[in-house]
Amino acid sequence: MQQVAIIGAGTMGNGIAHVFAQSGFKVNLIDISGPALEKALATITKNLDRQLAKESITADVKAQTLANLSTHTDMAEGVKNAGLIIEAATENIQLKLKIFAELDKLAPAEAILATNTSSISITQIAAATKRPTQVIGMHFMNPVPVMKLVEIINGYATGKAVTEQITALSRQLGKVPCVVNDYPGFIANRILMPMINEAIISLYEGVAGVEEIDTVMKLGMAHPMGPLQLADFIGLDVCLYIMRVLHEGLGNPKYAPCPLLVNMVNAGFLGAKSGEGFYKYEAGSKDLKVSTRFKV
Repeated sequence: MQQVAIIGAGTMGNGIAHVFAQSGFKVNLIDISGPALEKALATITKNLDRQLAKESITADVKAQTLANLSTHTDMAEGVKNAGLIIEAATENIQLKLKIFAELDKLAPAEAILATNTSSISITQIAAATKRPTQVIGMHFMNPVPVMKLVEIINGYATGKAVTEQITALSRQLGKVPCVVNDYPGFIANRILMPMINEAIISLYEGVAGVEEIDTVMKLGMAHPMGPLQLADFIGLDVCLYIMRVLHEGLGNPKYAPCPLLVNMVNAGFLGAKSGEGFYKYEAGSKDLKVSTRFKV
């Protein structure tokens, strides 16, 4: 399986493409937007330059990685020879179902179809195809070139041989695979998102401030980043979406998203990507400043 196709040139898609290309795979990066593909290649080049500066790769590795990458706006052309196709599009169920229905028609019959979803049911996605045994979840962590974990999610019908192949492939990429089953939130987000939500509830109820909550978790629990800062990094809209998946899928009120989280998303305060969430983000500044909305 030396030919891989990645659908979606955003943060996750270009990171996944980077890792595969650096590991010697021929990678077709696919997106409907030409400018998005150009931006993705610029990001990959910048990240390779960073690795080069740290002497973790050589100039030859950088050159070969870029040579292994090609970009496509035509899905049919991009997937026609791929043994593995990884969808890394926006976390939207209708969009993913549409993509997988198309892939089922366009991809080689033996190709494995994977999704990088962080919360959407693999079983539901697989049902949009006529090859559910060949559909699996490959949930990479952000930033993909740095983070070691790949959460591998078996759908209800995923074949054992497919799981074994994807597990071995993840190790080939230098990642640490963890196989889980397809239930809301899988493992990563079933544990992480309620923790983030509880941190937001603690802020909402006035138990402690933004910095205090994050400092307790960083210094007391050895977390590299506090839960509120992490929520900003992930995107508050993404956090809310996953909490709603958990709440709807498991039917337990403990997964209900905090009203503060709902209000912030509705108001457009989405975290780092919008410039403000629990913290304020200014272009070119690395200083972390609590949003004035949460200062006493």
